[in-house]
Amino acid sequence: MTMTVRDLRPDVRADAEGFSDTRRLALPYMLSTPESVVHTLTHAHPDAHFGQLIAEEEGEIVGTAQISVAHDSPEPGQGSANIYVRPDRTRRGAGSLLLRTAEERLAALGVRKLFAWVLDEPDNRAFAERRGFRASRSAYFLRLDLAAGMLPPRQDPPAGVELRTGADFADDPRPMFELDAVTSSDEPSDIAVEFTDYEAWLEETWQHPLLNLGLTSVAVVDGRPAAFSAAYTDGGTRYATAMTGTAREFRGRGLAKLAKNDSLHRARAAGYTEAFTGNDTGNGPMIAINKWFGYEVCATEVRYVRELG
Repeated sequence: MTMTVRDLRPDVRADAEGFSDTRRLALPYMLSTPESVVHTLTHAHPDAHFGQLIAEEEGEIVGTAQISVAHDSPEPGQGSANIYVRPDRTRRGAGSLLLRTAEERLAALGVRKLFAWVLDEPDNRAFAERRGFRASRSAYFLRLDLAAGMLPPRQDPPAGVELRTGADFADDPRPMFELDAVTSSDEPSDIAVEFTDYEAWLEETWQHPLLNLGLTSVAVVDGRPAAFSAAYTDGGTRYATAMTGTAREFRGRGLAKLAKNDSLHRARAAGYTEAFTGNDTGNGPMIAINKWFGYEVCATEVRYVRELG
């Protein structure tokens, strides 16, 4: 059978549905909807040269790739290509063709160091290593049964701290941008990130269709957002933590735990039954917090890297 690779067409609903379905089958620990697929493609920063590729076999979507240039990193020449193939359609050439197409495009854009997340399974790791990639850092996917699990009891905020939601900042999200920027820059990563473009952040992050402002919890100190836990929901029963962090000068006071606990309780009250999150395996403090909530590791991803050219 013939395998082909092409760009996703954002105006074709079947493309977005096929892309989202394939991602969910290959990576069930991350939320995806057709709307989020289209939003990510159409609102990406131009300098990212973001692309979504589809592998088709006889007209059926069997694999996907997301490719981009790390334009917001202080180190030039870096890019990423994350490739996923439906578990029942592997070993047919979709992954190889997607990777080759991604490498050619990114190399033409000046990318010399390519990063890719790979599920920590023997076949996937062998696929990457045969193509010259070497393992770098790793990360956990974690799951919490919100319907059956026991959350820690809700706690009153300490003196001087107020719990709000992301919706309270809808009229002026800039304080949330500033908090997101500083916490994201401190996240363990192979690629350093610097958020400096507020308008781009508004389009890509704040207006993302998965972001649930009503379930996003913010710990506020003296009127300033000090810690937050950003909530994603998929319109069904699945909830995910997109980011949890605390501004540097407020760390060590339990504010991130306070915000995340508040968000989880409200998510369960709203009818969400599954919660997902992810942590770099070296991020001991956040892993400990998630275990305190009752999360369990359900899968591991490994970040692979290779030099192009």
